[in-house]
Amino acid sequence: MDNMSSPSNFLLLQFSAVWELQILHFYLFLILYLAIVLGNLMIISAVIFDHHLHTPMYFFLMNLAIQDLGSVSTIIPKSMGNSFMNSRNISYSGCVGQVFCFVSFVESDFFLLTVMAYDRYVAICHPLHYGMVMNRQACAQMVLCAWLMGIFNGAMNTTGTFAVPFCSNVVDQFYCEIPQLLKLSCSDSYQPELTILAINIMLEGACFVFIIITYVLIFTAVLRIPSVQGRQKAFATCLPHLTVFSILISTGWFAYLKPPSNIASSLNLALTMIYTFVPPLLNPVIYSMRNKELTVALTKLFLSACSSIETYFNVSIS
Repeated sequence: MDNMSSPSNFLLLQFSAVWELQILHFYLFLILYLAIVLGNLMIISAVIFDHHLHTPMYFFLMNLAIQDLGSVSTIIPKSMGNSFMNSRNISYSGCVGQVFCFVSFVESDFFLLTVMAYDRYVAICHPLHYGMVMNRQACAQMVLCAWLMGIFNGAMNTTGTFAVPFCSNVVDQFYCEIPQLLKLSCSDSYQPELTILAINIMLEGACFVFIIITYVLIFTAVLRIPSVQGRQKAFATCLPHLTVFSILISTGWFAYLKPPSNIASSLNLALTMIYTFVPPLLNPVIYSMRNKELTVALTKLFLSACSSIETYFNVSIS
């Protein structure tokens, strides 16, 4: 094919040539998107409006929910819009924006989960120093660092991906995914992006080792807690975080390290949807089920919302 260098637009994966099935895809994605948005907005609202949750752990959890909202909002609405309009198009600048925003949010997620592991380590292993170590300024700096590292990684990956000339504009994915974009390169040399991906893997590998060591120390300390109730509370705050981290790293690494050319398009789509949708969808569920304080806050928020709606309707009727 001719060297397109910088195409004016890309053609994303079409789920079906039948318009009725496209509409079915639209509604399925809409349900998933609304579930993710509702779940994460509930976490954010509970942390903001319940003063009992104004602690470092829930401050980090609120930022995690924001990052999850950002990652899905970057890619799902465009896919739904294309299905509804029976279109495949995304502009070149839109594709660049998708890659930058999606990678930024996901990488920020990863670095924030590392910060959350350190927070749990200080809380359980050094409780007397927790207030001094995890003060408001330190928490704000760590969250800011996680966001900046994510944005920096997003900028690097975007630059590396679009530095190569493209010989095609047909992306075999429902959004602009980096491995699928690299397959469109005119040459077999992806040196810029491969170098950046190698740096990312080393950074994430270091975070992975840090989190594993941290949790070994945490569980060692938890097992020394004399009371059963104390151990249960410690596990209740640690296990959700460890579950979320495991889901993100296993699905994310598999999505980016798998050989895309050797995997069927349907299987590749299924794997990408798991990596894209599962962590943001399960995060609110996992944290709500394992955390009594958050469950109580969400219950109070729900009852307050119901009371406000009831009052509004009573005033309207009268």
